[in-house]
Amino acid sequence: MKVILQKDIPNLGDAGDIKDVAAGYARNYLLPKKLVILADESTRKAIEHQKKLVRFKKEKRKKVSEKISESISGLELNFDVQVGEEGKLFGSVTSMDIAKKLLENGFEIDKRKILLESPIRQTGEHEVTVKLEEGLNSTIKVIINREE
Repeated sequence: MKVILQKDIPNLGDAGDIKDVAAGYARNYLLPKKLVILADESTRKAIEHQKKLVRFKKEKRKKVSEKISESISGLELNFDVQVGEEGKLFGSVTSMDIAKKLLENGFEIDKRKILLESPIRQTGEHEVTVKLEEGLNSTIKVIINREE
């Protein structure tokens, strides 16, 4: 059964794609959830229009991400924390702490988009990657200082 995908469906395809799926899968799952429509001539024209809209929205998201990337790259975040001997922190600086500090600076970034291999537990400068929309990444500098 030929269907046109209304939304991106993992392991099946992206919105606007025409796919051949099992009749039962289409009838019992995809159609009731309004994830697809049946493919015929009238719906194909509507899908072409939808593809243009999706492409336009994607380009708009990419432009916004590029602006954020430009303004966020090279940003330095300073954290004053309690430190024990040998420069080890009491606790750690996590992606959640970095997200809060970014919010204070006017950037609303989800903590899951901040890529840390492990929480920061040492004083000094650390490079942290922030994953933005449309595959863009930006690097910020996190500086951990001893609280006085």
